[in-house]
Amino acid sequence: MNEQPLIYLDNAATSFPKPESVYTAIDHYNRHVGAPIGRGAYRKSIELQSSIDQCRNLAATLLGAGRPEEIAFTFNGTDSLNTIIHGVLKPGDHVVTSDVEHNSVLRPLQTLKERWGLETTYIPANESGVVDPAAFRDAIREKTRLIILNHASNVTGSIQPVNEVGEIARNAGVLFLVDAAQTAGHLPINVSQMPVDFLACPGHKGLLGPLGTGLIYLRAELADQVASFRQGGTGTRSEEETQPETLPDKFESGNHNAPGLVGLRASLEYVRDQGIAQLRQHEQQLTAHLIEGLQGLSGFELPGPSQQEGRVGVISLVNQMVEPQVLASILDENFGIQTRAGLHCAPRIHRAIQSRDAGGTLRLSPGPFTTMAQIETTISAMHELADSFRF
Repeated sequence: MNEQPLIYLDNAATSFPKPESVYTAIDHYNRHVGAPIGRGAYRKSIELQSSIDQCRNLAATLLGAGRPEEIAFTFNGTDSLNTIIHGVLKPGDHVVTSDVEHNSVLRPLQTLKERWGLETTYIPANESGVVDPAAFRDAIREKTRLIILNHASNVTGSIQPVNEVGEIARNAGVLFLVDAAQTAGHLPINVSQMPVDFLACPGHKGLLGPLGTGLIYLRAELADQVASFRQGGTGTRSEEETQPETLPDKFESGNHNAPGLVGLRASLEYVRDQGIAQLRQHEQQLTAHLIEGLQGLSGFELPGPSQQEGRVGVISLVNQMVEPQVLASILDENFGIQTRAGLHCAPRIHRAIQSRDAGGTLRLSPGPFTTMAQIETTISAMHELADSFRF
């Protein structure tokens, strides 16, 4: 590999690097605090609880939740989605979702189908990876309990019409869950002004926090419609053997990932101070330049919306001749560029963009700390790679 700094373009998987304040906060906790959250009456434990309360308040403000307790902490985006899916659905229910979804949605639904016969309808995506809201309306049945939709695809970056689908769900009396794994921290989100009942996201992607952190927004008046699928100690009502029904305790059993949430607090402060609009502008500039530099690249196709307003900073390339894993390996070893290759845990969308037989896509996803110079280097490397294969 050439002696040059590595270029990290896998922010759709997890953001890197993190803001410096995140590293500082985690190191301080590990070295000087070490206490569990909500489990002690001594000074450091109380101070830690105050810090976690501030983290919850920051998340509620960022997502537009009406009350901080409508935010529950989880261990990642997958845990958030599973909490709602397993907590809401019952035998006899029907779910409407889409081909855009991640395995964090597809696999829980398949598990419930095998366990007790859950019925699921999958709405297809067009060649740009976008779903049609009308198809959701047509798919609703008498027993439809839940609609699930990815806010933006982790394969094409396509932003989905969540508000339109949410209105359809609300008018039909159907619960609506949004997977914001690729949009929290990237796009403005205000759940109080959106027809959304539940929103799930990780803390370690666009929110720039550590791995092992996640969030759920759950509308308070729906708390009794979501069963807790994890029970245990919450530090509250310890005299009772039943799980608390109050938010957020109902969904926060066991010791929290304290160093992770301390780091998440720091990252949420960073996102707040930078502003979603500024972060979005930077992402759009990088993405636009990258797409412009790769369009017309011999042997490659770039699925997804052509307009920046319709996508987040996720760019996939499809090559029918060379497996994406080979391309990713060459970029890493020869140019120090770290990308992602394969199906990206979202197998169904590859039928729409005709990348399944090619082994998936080569995915490039810049982040807040990616520079324009790094994008220029990546474009040059891709052209050199294409020339080497004589596409």
